Amino acid sequence: MTDSISLQGRARDSLGLLLFEFAIVAGLFVADVYHHIFFSKTPYLFLLGWASLRLRGMSWKDVGFARPKSWGKAFGVGITVGVAMELSELFISQPLLARWIGKMPDLSDFADLVGNLKLLLVYLALVWVLGALGEELVYRGYLMNRAAGLFRSPKVAWTVSLVVVSVAFGCAHLDQGSTGMVENILNGLTRWVVSGVRKKSGGAGDCTCILGYP
Repeated sequence: MTDSISLQGRARDSLGLLLFEFAIVAGLFVADVYHHIFFSKTPYLFLLGWASLRLRGMSWKDVGFARPKSWGKAFGVGITVGVAMELSELFISQPLLARWIGKMPDLSDFADLVGNLKLLLVYLALVWVLGALGEELVYRGYLMNRAAGLFRSPKVAWTVSLVVVSVAFGCAHLDQGSTGMVENILNGLTRWVVSGVRKKSGGAGDCTCILGYP
């Protein structure tokens, strides 16, 4: 038991383990660019995050995934933020980005959903599991905390981590073109700032973002 605790303590402080995990993350992103990842990187990143937490004697709760004190408030804030983000994207950021970059996001991967209700319902279920739950656990929970671990100053750590992981999140949507990538960077920044504010005010930030996933 003592040996196990000692091993977990060394793993938590291991810069080598941290860099090894980042190398795997980078490898997954490169593999995805060359179409060697089936469907989504999120399940692979989730397994990596789970293994890392287990090795370091931690759980998802330790990186921010906690049950909200009030489900009603979490739903209310989450849905409000989600609707506000969608309206902002539809009427403000997307038109401005399209004008600046010169093209709309590439959503051709979703063309098969048009007029196909069954496929749409299956896709919505996958989006909620992989997008809402999976992406929040992987990017906001696992990657942001690991990236913040590189710095001693909490303010510097979380600021740099927020920006770097949001950019990585945008790059994860490379198939949507440059406009789609920038949109997702902005979405990541907004969602995770809201998550941080909710946690500071005593709420469950990750659950709020999951419940209000746009």
